[in-house]
Amino acid sequence: MFDLTTATVIYSLFVAALFLGLWIYYDRRDHARFEAERRRTIFHCVKCDQVYAIRGEHLEADCPSCGFKNGHLRF
Repeated sequence: MFDLTTATVIYSLFVAALFLGLWIYYDRRDHARFEAERRRTIFHCVKCDQVYAIRGEHLEADCPSCGFKNGHLRF
């Protein structure tokens, strides 16, 4: 059916396509994880003077130590 050279080339292309697909999948997955970790909003509690961060973009959040609702910091 196929000679040895043709079978070797087809197998090599299949393995290269598999590695390329895995590389693209893991690159996109890691980039999405990095972006989710990077997107944080920083808050400063005016009651207990603690600085804390919450994942995502929020305008207000409760302080983890005293529960006071604070607005996000603007730089």
